[in-house]
This record gives sequence, structure tokens and C-alpha cells, in this order.
Amino acid sequence: MNDFNTAPASRDVSASIGRLFIYPIKSCAGIEVQEAMLLETGLEWDRAWMVVDGDGEFVTQRELPRMALIKPQIKTEEMILRAPGMLALYIALDAAEEPTLVRVWDDEVKAYDMGSVAAQWFSDFLGQPLRLVRFDPEQQRLSSVKWTGGVEAPHQFADGFPVLVTSEASVDDLNARLRAASLEPVGVERFRANVVLAGVEAHDEDRLDVFHVRTDHEDGVKLKPVKPCARCPIPNIDPATANSSPSVGDTLQTYRQDARMNGAITFGMNAILLAGAGQWLRVGQSVSADFVFD
Repeated sequence: MNDFNTAPASRDVSASIGRLFIYPIKSCAGIEVQEAMLLETGLEWDRAWMVVDGDGEFVTQRELPRMALIKPQIKTEEMILRAPGMLALYIALDAAEEPTLVRVWDDEVKAYDMGSVAAQWFSDFLGQPLRLVRFDPEQQRLSSVKWTGGVEAPHQFADGFPVLVTSEASVDDLNARLRAASLEPVGVERFRANVVLAGVEAHDEDRLDVFHVRTDHEDGVKLKPVKPCARCPIPNIDPATANSSPSVGDTLQTYRQDARMNGAITFGMNAILLAGAGQWLRVGQSVSADFVFD
């Protein structure tokens, strides 16, 4: 008998998947979905592509906030990219042109260059020579075993882990603090999470052990949060306008300094997949977990 269905009601927290997002191109706009296939590397199509400079070094909204305005759409056989003032760019989902080496953080990984048309499109919109690359599926890029407890957790172009989890309550709590300071509230999109939990208290995701997700398969999915997500200035960037304001980061600074990360500001938890590759995550699925006590 599988351990998900034996006693989910006996776990400390019962929640559900409130929202799901994939981010096909690292640091470009996300796509909210109602369901997504869960692979060993994370949600299907998530961070499968990345923008690099002439040296093969990854670029993000940190340097180029206008990346937030590049909106992908996944169709059956292609990805369509749109951006203000640009004609749509069509990329075949199975396209893999010239093999190349690129760098994301400290990792040099194999990838496929998406060709000169895509390169020109990104260069024109973002104002400097850039290229679009796709992760080589034969490449294995593993999360830090320091945080995974020795579990081999592959991912693609995500910063370091396959899945990022936060909660509606965490964003609501931040927005209450912003409103109290007469500042504008923000959407969960700023935090670029894949799974947004509903029905938990603010930042419960920080304190929970394995997330047991009830799926169509009797064994369900097991996601284990392993590392707090340290935050750079990207949450300051409005995804609708690409304008940056320090209000979000400044507010987080007042209450989200995390001793586990040497005082860095954290929001959300990076998670790895323990079981359930090949299953579908869907909005509304039930999630249960136990608290972790130090």
C-alpha cells in the first residue's frame, strides 16, 4: 500500500495547488497553466531555453529587465515569442541547431544554439548581441548535494533546483506589509515560482517536510523542499512594465533575513523530486505535509 493514501489526513498540513507556472526561457515571462507534466528535471518546458551573451554567459532580468516583457506561448509543436514592437518569433519545440557550450552560474553545460533569426530577434529587442540556446537533454546538471542530502536531482537552466514552491499566503503577507507602508501590492508572478500553495499559513513552505501531492496515480508525487530561495533584485521588477522599484526588496529586508542562508533575504523554497516523474500536476490537487522541527 502506498504511503500517500494511507494517512494524508494525519499530516500536519492539508493544502492544495493554487497556481502553476512554467518559465520556458530563463528570466523571461512565465506562463500560468492549469496542469503540467512533472519530469525529473522539473515541470515540462520549464527553463529549457536561456539567453546568453557573445561569450556564452547567461543573462537575466538582473542586467536586462526588459526580458520580463518577452512572453512565450507553448503550442503543440512550437513556442511563440512576443514582445512590444516586435514581430512574433516562432521556435519549433524540437529545434536543435548548432551544439555549443554555455555557462549558467558556475556550471558549463552543453546546449543547442537556436540560430541566427532567434539571435537577431533577442539582440534587437534587448539592445545588445545575444543568442537563444536550448538545454541539451543528454546533459545532466545536478543540484547541490549539500542541500539535497545526497539525492541526485537534475534540472535544466533553473538557478539550482528543479522546482520552486511558494504560497498565496506568503504573498498576501507581503502585500499587507506593502499596503501598511502605503505601497502598491504585487503579484505572485514576481517570485517566479512553479507551484503556489493554497490553504497554508504565510511561509509554511519554509517549515514543511515532503509535500505529498495527490495525483491521478495511486502513489502520487513527492516533492521535498531542500533550500530557501535567496532573492536577488528581480522581485523589484514589475513583470508588466519591466520598471524596477526597490519597495519589494526593501520590505522583505525588514522581515525575511534568513539565518539558514547567512542572513540573505529568502522567499519560497527550492524543491527536488523524490517520486512521481511522468505524472501531471494540476491546479486543485491536494497537498499534505508534516512540519519539520529542529
